[in-house]
Amino acid sequence: MNIADVVAKAFSMPLTNPSYPRGPYRFVNREFLIITYRTDMDALRAVVPEPLAVTEPIVKFEFIRMPDSTGFGDYTESGQVIPVRFNGQQGGYVHSMYLNDESPIASGREIWGFPKKMADPAMRVEKDTLVGTLDVGSVRVATGTMGYKHRTLDHDAVLKSLQGPSFLLKIIPHVDCTPRICELVRYFMTDVTVKGAWEGPAALELHAHALAPVADLPVHDVLSAIHIQSDLTLGLGEVVHDYLG
Repeated sequence: MNIADVVAKAFSMPLTNPSYPRGPYRFVNREFLIITYRTDMDALRAVVPEPLAVTEPIVKFEFIRMPDSTGFGDYTESGQVIPVRFNGQQGGYVHSMYLNDESPIASGREIWGFPKKMADPAMRVEKDTLVGTLDVGSVRVATGTMGYKHRTLDHDAVLKSLQGPSFLLKIIPHVDCTPRICELVRYFMTDVTVKGAWEGPAALELHAHALAPVADLPVHDVLSAIHIQSDLTLGLGEVVHDYLG
């Protein structure tokens, strides 16, 4: 294989057997359980990188079912998103993500810089309750519950929220473990169809874990919860700040 061939083929690792196909990536029947809670402002400031600014002591804990995803198949994801401001623009900083499928872990980290780690999240309906759980091995790290489809939400407001910007810190190390790439990335979800959205009573419980420290952003008060069913495309990102120069 000559140098030109290497460059032409090099979009993912391994070179001759990529972990995922080229995008774009379409998600059909993607389902969210998002529980918004109040936490410690100092704890947020300790984990959100400048030039992002924390606007309020709020965290969104998300459980996401993705049964039909281009190139990735069927998997579930969970994590924390922090509302932030960047150059006057409101958005969400993706602080942590845990999922059960190697292909979207590799692509998420390599392309955008999603902070993805392997774990065992789940989302299901148990009688009249929507339940989200996150396990790391045999340890339960998070449990979220919501009353199933209690009140319908405004379609346009939910659509607008899904179309807002999100931010990521992409880090790729050099061979000596110094940062080779360290960038703030912004991305959007596009071609969004909201099939349904509801709110209801909710509860969230987080537990300490050395390698999945979601409880470092403790739950003081649960503020709201929404359940969304949708189709969407995960847009490719853009670099909005280069920490190395």
